[in-house]
Amino acid sequence: MSDTKPIEHPSWLTSGDFTAANEPFRLFAAWLEDATAAEPRDPTAMTLATVDADGMPDARMVLLKGVDERGFVFYTNTESQKGRELAANPAAALVFHWKSSNRQVRVRGAVERVSEEEADAYFASRPKQAQIGAWASKQSAPLESRLAFEKQVALYAAKYAIGHVPRPPHWSGYRIVPSTIEFWQDRPFRLHDRIVFARGALGEPWRKTRLYP
Repeated sequence: MSDTKPIEHPSWLTSGDFTAANEPFRLFAAWLEDATAAEPRDPTAMTLATVDADGMPDARMVLLKGVDERGFVFYTNTESQKGRELAANPAAALVFHWKSSNRQVRVRGAVERVSEEEADAYFASRPKQAQIGAWASKQSAPLESRLAFEKQVALYAAKYAIGHVPRPPHWSGYRIVPSTIEFWQDRPFRLHDRIVFARGALGEPWRKTRLYP
């Protein structure tokens, strides 16, 4: 989560009463920090839900690669199924589920592409084999055989054996700009705590509502 700045935890958070929070991003950063310490792997894993051209929902797991007050960022092949769906309907939902801490966060909002500079910087930070894979994979397209894919990997590995691997034109990042963020904490006997933050547009103040479990 390279875009997240260190924060000082306010008293309501260190006391454990997350329902006293008055904005969602510091709360999310603190919960992600807790998950990073407790989850055995991939605390940044999140379900990304989109809608296809027929109105059918689609969901898959992706990794959070940045978060700040602008929103939640992930990267992918823009010609993949999710990329095509987001081009046609630029809205999405996210779910983080951290079983080790019995917590869940739900996010809904509009989607925008990150800047070319942001995409270039993140791509440059990836391991070289992952960069090669981004060139070799026609993500979501039918694959005739594993061998065909391995040949493409070998082809691009040879092409970029020396020096810088440029970012493919079909590979970039998306930012979910949240209109709602809901926090869920497990409690005994299903008497869970839930609060949702909502706003009409970016820059407007958040409105907080406590929900029945």
